Amino acid sequence: MSVRRNLTPWAPAALVTVALLATGCAGQGADASAPRATPTSAAPHGYVEGAQERAEQQSRLVLNDPRTGDSRVLDLITGKVHEVSRTPDTTHLTTDGRFGYLHTTGGTHVLDSGAWMVDHGDHVHYYRARIRDVGRLPGGPGARVRSDAAVTAVTDADGRARTYHRAELEKGRVGSPRTLPGTHAEAVVPYAEHLLSLTDDGKGSATLAVYDREGRRVASPDARCEEPRGDAVTRRGVVLGCADGALLVREADGTFTAEKIPYDGDVPAKQRATAFRHRPGSDTLTAPAGERAVWVLDVTERTWTRVRTNGPVVSANTAGEGSVLIVLETDGALHGYDITTGKQVSRTKPLVTGDLDAGTDGNTGPVIEVDRSRAYLNDLKGKRVYEIDYNDNLRIARTFDLDIEPALMAETGR
Repeated sequence: MSVRRNLTPWAPAALVTVALLATGCAGQGADASAPRATPTSAAPHGYVEGAQERAEQQSRLVLNDPRTGDSRVLDLITGKVHEVSRTPDTTHLTTDGRFGYLHTTGGTHVLDSGAWMVDHGDHVHYYRARIRDVGRLPGGPGARVRSDAAVTAVTDADGRARTYHRAELEKGRVGSPRTLPGTHAEAVVPYAEHLLSLTDDGKGSATLAVYDREGRRVASPDARCEEPRGDAVTRRGVVLGCADGALLVREADGTFTAEKIPYDGDVPAKQRATAFRHRPGSDTLTAPAGERAVWVLDVTERTWTRVRTNGPVVSANTAGEGSVLIVLETDGALHGYDITTGKQVSRTKPLVTGDLDAGTDGNTGPVIEVDRSRAYLNDLKGKRVYEIDYNDNLRIARTFDLDIEPALMAETGR
């Protein structure tokens, strides 16, 4: 693997993080960039056994070639590529920020990428550790995995759900699951020390239910979701995609409420938002809106914006907070759109080679991953990954050449 740089090398926005660590974790007497020693009765704040704490985001890319099963982890700090266990016939690759979940016909392979963050609200801790295989979760294609700091929930294609102790995954083993009652229309989402579910009524509609981590239903907010598809966790609550818009579920002082964020008018089924992508920590979500448009959902303002594109959309994402909407179109180029005006403000040369199909976002094919300072795009036929500075007119900052076709990609460490 080789790395090619264009003008300016990658430099993570660490100054703010350093300041947060200095203020939020002051007085711990430890260098945040150094490995931690064996814990004592006075272990430093944020100590994690077997991990090194760093002052900056430790991003890594989990990559897979479904044809051969070859998998790699690309360390974006060092530029090194790590070869990991083969996982053939992978249909989807998802992540919860640390673990890569490679969904296959025989189950879901769990890979610990060795990079993650812990958000304490007023400050953030970043960690790096060794990469290792964890094991296999039941549930093949169609299984959906969602996690929080304590629980990982796996919802099978038939709507059955199980939860696993995340602490066990962090120790390198799957552990014993707990089965949740009933069937669920979409993914069970851990949130606010509870589990959110849309209970299927068998008629295309679902009712919101809240369970505790033992699987007991503890609340049933008065909320329904027609034809549910897609979900995302934001700082302002959990967004659930519905036929008429989105359902925003929030928790305050132990009480769960649900608020509908409707579309502005009727939206044809083929133009509805059914799969969300966003920068973790952002309250701005993106989703395909038909062949030549992208939905942008501002959760803070409770508004939908439909941005029309010049060509058919392959994948889209945004960093939010005033950043451009980044769209990969079937011409192989990245296009930057001003979300407010809808105007194209930047464009790259064609980056992705081979034939591109619109609407492949979430399956095998090019995707756009976004963090606080960079975006990443996988080029299958070209066997490379591009690092994009989205704050500098989509400038290509680095190019990583690979020895596999990275048809699946997910970023961890965010």
